[in-house]
Amino acid sequence: MALCYQLPVLPLDRPVPKHVLSRRGAISFSSSSSLFGAPDPRQLSQRRGAISYDSSDQTALYIRMLGACVIFKQLFSRDVRVRSQVGFEPERRGSHPYLGVDFRTLHSRAESAGTIPARRIRRLFSFQRHLLSSRLLRGAPQLNPLHILDEDYCGQAKCMLEKVGSWNFDIFLFDRLTNGNSLVFLTFNLLNQYGLIELFQLDMVKLRRFLVLVQEDYHNQNPYHNAVHAADVTQAMHCYLKEPKLAESLTSFDILLGLLAAATHDLDHPGVNQPFLIKTNHYLAALYRNTSVLENHHWRSAVGLLRETELFSNLPAEDSLSIERQLGSLILATDISRQNEYLSRFRTHLDENDLSLGNASHRHFVLQMALKCADICNPCRPWELSKQWSEKVTEEFFHQGDIEKKHKLEISPLCDSEANTIASVQIGFMTYVVEPLFAEWARFSDTRLSQTMLGHLGLNKASWSAMEPEASGSSEEGESETGRATEEPSSRVLSQGSQES
Repeated sequence: MALCYQLPVLPLDRPVPKHVLSRRGAISFSSSSSLFGAPDPRQLSQRRGAISYDSSDQTALYIRMLGACVIFKQLFSRDVRVRSQVGFEPERRGSHPYLGVDFRTLHSRAESAGTIPARRIRRLFSFQRHLLSSRLLRGAPQLNPLHILDEDYCGQAKCMLEKVGSWNFDIFLFDRLTNGNSLVFLTFNLLNQYGLIELFQLDMVKLRRFLVLVQEDYHNQNPYHNAVHAADVTQAMHCYLKEPKLAESLTSFDILLGLLAAATHDLDHPGVNQPFLIKTNHYLAALYRNTSVLENHHWRSAVGLLRETELFSNLPAEDSLSIERQLGSLILATDISRQNEYLSRFRTHLDENDLSLGNASHRHFVLQMALKCADICNPCRPWELSKQWSEKVTEEFFHQGDIEKKHKLEISPLCDSEANTIASVQIGFMTYVVEPLFAEWARFSDTRLSQTMLGHLGLNKASWSAMEPEASGSSEEGESETGRATEEPSSRVLSQGSQES
């Protein structure tokens, strides 16, 4: 078995050759050239970072330092001197001075020097144990070529996967049972359950490597936008794909796109929203011209991993490019600044009753709406799950507000912990963003699941209202003020931020 990287390796701030710029995507790099072409799968987690570029840009732009190796993660996170020695700069020169903030450690807790987070050690040991013990990677004959879980996970986690289609699926418990690897195991299981691995003849090693790299590219120090959120969205997408209208009409290609888009829709999210990147002159905002900045970055990062792992190398080149394009179309649809555009179009189709799922473009549009629903479905989950997500997303938002206060920046809407509460944020978000979207989805797919989601939404809203008596008062002025503060900004909490020019 030979694992090799086909993407070029370039130093930072060096002009990219024209033949490279003609290929839109991402360039991987490493601090050790010995990693490239290394056959040892244990070295797969030692990827150091990547460069994103656009065909119209003549300079490679630094995106992120993955820090997947424990030792380098410690050094890069805490020692600027070491970063400068190896030639990696945390931010592009010319950026706003406040961008000295290291997004990789933005939400991390303070740790004593020389210590390694126990969760990080367990996760790496888990992958290492899997890679060492898997019969596939040892080259031994496979009794079951689609073996999903090693012996360590054959207990409660495997039982949970048997009910992965339940709307009450507890992703937090599943993440604990899989030792922090919920995204890898859940996505792998779903791809196998739909028969996509066999149908598209996906290489098992490449697929697992792709999923591991996707999970590692999520910043798990983010309270909300992390790999667990991606796994939760993927599970919700699976529930929607099983709805009668979709199950009868979607092709295997559609299902593959839907699951991949759900798993990668927030890839490499920095834990701050788009307005923050724009007002601090972040180079991602400049690269994508202040338009769907985070969504474009998530898409390009996903394409970079697809090309790096050569997951679809067995498919014709045209099919691979089609997957990349349509994957981008799905991920870009999660931009909440275009919420009204998609919702109006969806409502018009339903009013005119002209949605034909036999039409490929209509099926793709329904997939976009399904992903949008999955991305913000937390308020429609049972209270025990919904409350946890609400607390996490508000923690992340308030943390951004604290940073903006610290650096005397204008505080983004809903990021001020002194002016907002979890209850007020959630009530406004449910009223102006979630309810309109899921009401239309229920018109499209009037099933038990849709009614269950709307039922949970009503109960959860009532629970938050009970905690925030003023929010349910009769003052029209207070209600309109909440609406103005929540109609757009609250949606940024869950979907990376709206456009602010």
